[in-house]
Amino acid sequence: MTSAPDTVDPTPPAREAEARERARLAGSFAEYATTVLRDRLIVLDLQPGTPLNDEALGRELGIGRTPVREALKRLEGEHLVTVYPRRGTFASAVDLSDLAYITEIRERLEPLAAERAARSASPEARRGMRELADALERLQPGAAGAAEALRYDLDVHRSIYAANGNPHLEEDLRKYDNLATRIWCFVADRLPDVSGNVAEHIALLRDIAEGRAAEAAEHAREHVSGFERLVRSVI
Repeated sequence: MTSAPDTVDPTPPAREAEARERARLAGSFAEYATTVLRDRLIVLDLQPGTPLNDEALGRELGIGRTPVREALKRLEGEHLVTVYPRRGTFASAVDLSDLAYITEIRERLEPLAAERAARSASPEARRGMRELADALERLQPGAAGAAEALRYDLDVHRSIYAANGNPHLEEDLRKYDNLATRIWCFVADRLPDVSGNVAEHIALLRDIAEGRAAEAAEHAREHVSGFERLVRSVI
């Protein structure tokens, strides 16, 4: 990236105020930038290979270059960003051959998180999972499009990770789920009806909510394996 002063052009007051409030709630401008850019990279709003200029992104987010550079460094560690010496920083490519490696890890860690959540989730977390399962049951067969299915999938997995009680396991699983989600988005236009994939979450959520640890672990394992089969059916 080209060198420039660590400042940004003035932004409209309302936009700047909104950006700063979000940053305050998130704890820091770097955390805010990381959250926003991570989500854009996961759902491919920032397409693979897109150049990521810290100054331009800072102007867009209403913050300085320094927190954006810190965010990009964090996202490089999550394999969402790739830095090429003397060329710059880019949104990482989606490598479909990574699916097997990601699945191998998730097939071991997702059941562990589900089992731990079933044993240690708080009453509030269990209530949230019941409510999410109820919402999924209200969906009509075939009604969930790819975007809605993706939203529910992220909600389910992130709620389980947060409830498992091990912050290191949560961090690792979020990283691998993000990479799996990028693959999903990359092939989304080729996928058949994904309602079945969404419906698989219902039993998993209810097992965790009711403390059925062994059943939750098995449902989590089946869901990860089913995801790989679904993606492989179109690649």
